[in-house]
Amino acid sequence: MTVAKPNAIGAPGYTTELPCVRESVSRARALVSNVLAAWGMDDDVADCGKIIVTELLANAVEHTDTPVSKILIERPSNGAVRIGVSDRSHGAPHLKTADPNAESGRGLSLVATMSSRWGYDTHPWGKVTWAVVEASVGKEQ
Repeated sequence: MTVAKPNAIGAPGYTTELPCVRESVSRARALVSNVLAAWGMDDDVADCGKIIVTELLANAVEHTDTPVSKILIERPSNGAVRIGVSDRSHGAPHLKTADPNAESGRGLSLVATMSSRWGYDTHPWGKVTWAVVEASVGKEQ
């Protein structure tokens, strides 16, 4: 884990690189849980954060050929957490309506529901898909 430079509110951001494989999801969830606990975020925010990192990393595993993903956890304001997952794909993530009988296809819909906003940032090497959880959003879930 790397501690990134502090953001506007003085809280450091955290990043780590993990193999882009399903087995990395538990490590990503643990990182989010530990960072949010260190920041004193409540359990509802932590639960939302763990679901978000699970779905974003699962999408990187399923839809890209990325060997290593970076997990980014930032605190843009006192009551907000931004969680991102990098991949090497230039394809834009998009919400879709999953077939009711399908076993997959609901990840971004779940991210959209659990977050106050989500999106992606493009880079020459790929993109970072991210979601922001506000403390008030976490408490309502």
